[in-house]
Amino acid sequence: MIRFFQKFRWPDWLILGVVIAFFGYILLTIEGMLNYHWRWHLIPNYIVGWHTRREEYFANLLLQGLIATVRISIYASVLAVIFGTILGVARCASNLTIRMLARTYLEVLRNIPPVVVVFIFFFFLSQQLIDALGLERWARNIARQDDNGIWEFFFGEMRRFPSLVSGVIVLALFESAFVGEIVRAGIQSIPKGQREAALSIGMSHLQELRYIVLPQAIRKVVPPLANQFITLIKDSSILSLISVQELTYKTVELVASSRMIFEAWITTAGFYFIVCFGLSRLFARLENRPGRR
Repeated sequence: MIRFFQKFRWPDWLILGVVIAFFGYILLTIEGMLNYHWRWHLIPNYIVGWHTRREEYFANLLLQGLIATVRISIYASVLAVIFGTILGVARCASNLTIRMLARTYLEVLRNIPPVVVVFIFFFFLSQQLIDALGLERWARNIARQDDNGIWEFFFGEMRRFPSLVSGVIVLALFESAFVGEIVRAGIQSIPKGQREAALSIGMSHLQELRYIVLPQAIRKVVPPLANQFITLIKDSSILSLISVQELTYKTVELVASSRMIFEAWITTAGFYFIVCFGLSRLFARLENRPGRR
């Protein structure tokens, strides 16, 4: 940290001072004009609480929401990469029908507001899929068992498992449209001569994709996919509209019960910033590490 600040020059210190003064002015304005009483000392209790009867710490509202957001983002990103890769390959297929179907899916989702997409997928696809598979009854049976620790570790409270699945499916289907375009760009960036050379030595189209095109395309699309993963984490807040209990939903609950409007939302913004900024720095290090190129 000290070495970081040693790199600062006078313009950097000037900008930092202006930013601090700006936020200080905002805080004083809120306290003065709105007659708002800050209660920051209560926020840690809503992150990690103390159970007096069990005499142990437990994850309270904000930490529960953060953990749910991380779960949803990881599972949704895995599905989005799978669906997006299929869509990206389909966009480059030789069959016109397959290309047009994939392009229609991508163009529709990329040009409709995400809130509209979330509601459409939730009511017309996700909920019907959960009912058809009987996931709600299955999750209820798991929740009644005593030895369900491993299930709760991966999926949280099992009574809310259908809600988690709904959020993951909706977010994955929406984000797969953007992943598909990234994969399509990576595939089309491979020189045409390499593909023709693969066909000339007797490779099939699938072998060409598997051994020639995709290994090179993956290396090129990893940086934009990493940025898309960070975007997915922020987009997960939209799922609060369909009652998926992630960080934003838990913050709304906290504000409704405690009336700590600014403290709760500033803390939530800080959580999102720490996760997204930390991942962006991690991906930057991995991208620029020796031997990466």
